[in-house]
Amino acid sequence: MSPRLKAIPPIKALMTPFPYFIDLDAPLERAREMMGPQQIRHLPVMSEGRLVGVVSEAAIARVLEAEAGEAAKDKPLVRDAAQSEPYIVDLSAPADVVLTQMAQRHVDVAVVVKHDRLAGIFTMTDAFRAFADLLRTQFPDPAGGDEAA
Repeated sequence: MSPRLKAIPPIKALMTPFPYFIDLDAPLERAREMMGPQQIRHLPVMSEGRLVGVVSEAAIARVLEAEAGEAAKDKPLVRDAAQSEPYIVDLSAPADVVLTQMAQRHVDVAVVVKHDRLAGIFTMTDAFRAFADLLRTQFPDPAGGDEAA
C-alpha cells in the first residue's frame, strides 16, 4: 500500500510515459492497427517532429465508417480524423489543474510535453486508476477483504 499523499502530484506522476504516436500523413488504418493490440484509444499525432494533434479511436471509426459508404479514390489519412488543437500540458503541471481543465473543456485526453516535446499522455483511464489508488490509500480496508454488503 502506498503512503498517503502530502501534496498534489504533478501530471508526470500519473501519465503514461513514452506514448505511441503516429504521423499526420500516415494511413488512418495504420492508426487503428496500432491501437488494437496495445488497447489504447488515443494517439498523439506528429508532423516533422512536432506535436500537431491527437487522434481518437472514436474519430477513426467515424471516418472509416463514412469512407466505407463512399467510393473513395484515396484511403483516409490520420489528418482526416485528427483533432488539431489537443489539450497540451507541461510535465510539471499539477494534476488537479489538469483534471479541472479536462472537465471544463470536456476532453478525455491531455498530451504531456517537456520543452515542447512529447513526453506522455494522460487519459481518463489514467485518472480513474489514480483516483482508485488514492481511495485505497485514504481509506484502507481494515478487514483486508472485498466483502459486499
